[in-house]
Amino acid sequence: MGIKTGRALAALALTASVAVTGCAETKTQSGGSGSTAALTTGTTDKVTSLDPAGSYDNGSFFVMNQVYGFLLDTAPGATDMTPKPDLAESASFTSPTTYTVKLKKGLKFVNGHDLTSSDVKFSFDRQLKINDPNGPASLLGNLVKVDAPDPTTVVFTLKQANDQVFPMILSGPAGPVVDEEVFPADKVLADADIAKAHPFSGQYDITTYTLNQLIAYKAWDGYQGAMGKAKTSVIQTKYYADANNMKLDIEQGTIDVANRSLGATDIDSLKKNDKVAVTEGPGGEIRYISFNLNTMPFGAKAPQADAKKAQAVRQAAASLIDREALSTNVYKGTYTPLYGYVPSGMAAAGQQFKTMYGDGNGKPSVEKAKKALADAGVTAPVSLNLQYNPDHYGQSSGDEYAAVKTQLENGGLFKVTLQSTEWVQYSKDRSSDVYPAYQMGWFPDYSDPDNYVTPFFVKNNMLNNHYDNAEVQKLLAEQVGITDKAAREAAILKIQDLVSADVSTLPLLQGKQFAISGKSVKGVTLDASFKFRLGTLTK
Repeated sequence: MGIKTGRALAALALTASVAVTGCAETKTQSGGSGSTAALTTGTTDKVTSLDPAGSYDNGSFFVMNQVYGFLLDTAPGATDMTPKPDLAESASFTSPTTYTVKLKKGLKFVNGHDLTSSDVKFSFDRQLKINDPNGPASLLGNLVKVDAPDPTTVVFTLKQANDQVFPMILSGPAGPVVDEEVFPADKVLADADIAKAHPFSGQYDITTYTLNQLIAYKAWDGYQGAMGKAKTSVIQTKYYADANNMKLDIEQGTIDVANRSLGATDIDSLKKNDKVAVTEGPGGEIRYISFNLNTMPFGAKAPQADAKKAQAVRQAAASLIDREALSTNVYKGTYTPLYGYVPSGMAAAGQQFKTMYGDGNGKPSVEKAKKALADAGVTAPVSLNLQYNPDHYGQSSGDEYAAVKTQLENGGLFKVTLQSTEWVQYSKDRSSDVYPAYQMGWFPDYSDPDNYVTPFFVKNNMLNNHYDNAEVQKLLAEQVGITDKAAREAAILKIQDLVSADVSTLPLLQGKQFAISGKSVKGVTLDASFKFRLGTLTK
C-alpha cells in the first residue's frame, strides 16, 4: 500500500502449544441460556497474519476481534453502529482536530504486562511506520500524531477537522492495541511469536495455533472491555480448504457453527435441513473485479502502454457484465446486482454502472462495449488474464468467473484467460502487480459509505492498483469533514461518478451474511458491524 496517504488525503482443555505450519440491521439466533460446553466453529477464511500491522482481510480480522482489545467497539447485536468505549473509559473530540481517549485503569494483557497509553501510542505509530502492503495503515492517513501525556490518556491529533469516521477507524482493522513489550516497532511479527507471547487483551487468549488449520481459544478472565465475559470458555476454529467438507461437517454435527464461506447452493440446501439453523444477517459485502492500472492491457507498465486505451478496455468490460445473470444463475439471489461503489440500502448508494454502461438499464450491451474500444483505437479481441480465488470467496467463485469470462467474450471483444490461486499466495500476488485483473470481495470496516470509497480510491490505496485521480483525492479529503449529511452524501456520489468513468474497479454484486449452526447452539449473532464474535456462542 505504499506510503499510506490514504486518509491523509481523505482527511480505514487444550494445550498451550504453538504450531506454525450502515443503518444497522441485526439478526440474532434466539434461544435459552448457554452453557460452558466446548464449541467448534468452521471457516474457509484463511489467516494472512495475526499481527494487526500485517493484514487487512476478513480471515485475519476475525481472529483479531476475539483476542485483541480495541479503544472503541460495537457490542454484538447492537442496532447503533456508533462505536462505544471498549478498553476506553471515554472518548471524544476535545477540539476539531483533537480526539482524546481515557483508558480504563488497571488494564492488562493476558501475559501480565500492563496495558497503558504507551502501548496505544506504540500500536498506531507502528502501523504507520511499518506500512505493510497487506496492512490497514491506509485507514490512518488522517492521523498526524499520537501522544500519551499520562498512563491513561491518549491524544490523537488529526489533519482533517471534524473527521466523521475516525471513531469508527479505532474499532476497525487498524485499531487493535498491541503489547509494546512483545511487538517490534518496525516490522511485522511472526504468528508463532505472537501466539507464544500471549499479547492479547480481548475476550480470548490463543492456546493452540496451527496456521490455517486450527486455532484454539480460552476465555480470559482479565478482559475488561465492553463485550463482557465470553459465554463459552473453550472454543476452537477449524479451517477448511474445501467448503464441501465444511458443509458435511456441520450437517453431521462435527462442528457447531459454519461461518464463511458456503456457496449459494449449499445455503439453499441447508435451509431445508431440520438438523441445522441458518442465521441470515444484514448485507454490506461487495464483490468486484479490480484492475491493476500498471499491468492490465495497455497499462502504464504494459506493452503498448496507453492510458486512454486502458480506460476504454475497462469501460468496455463494464458494458458487457450481466449482474442479474450472476445473481440469479450463480448465487440464487443470495447476492444481488451492485451498480455502484456504495451498496444499496446505505446513504450515498450509487447506480452509475446501470446508467453509464450497458443498455442504460442494467443489461449488457455488446454495441456500447464495441464502440468504447473502437473510439480509443483498440483492436479486438483484447487478451485479459483474470484471477480468482475459490477458497476465500466461496466455491461458487468458479461458476461466477466462468460466467464473467463468457460475458466478457460475448461479441468477440475479449479473450479471457482464467486462473485461480490459493488465498495466502493470492493475497501476496494481488498486491505485487502479479495480476492484471482479479477478483476481490469486501466486508466493510465500519458502516459508513466512506469505507466503500476511501480504501479503494485514495492514492496508494489498499488494492495497490495504482489508481490516482487528483479530483477524487480532493473530494475524498473534503467529505470526511463535512458535518451536513446531505452535503456529505452529494460529495460521495460525485466521487462515485468520477471513479465510474475511470473504472478502476468493476462492481458486480452485494451480498448478505450467513452462519449455519447446530440446533443446540445459541447466540449466533450477525449485525452491521460485520464482526463475528465467538464470545456470544453457547450450547
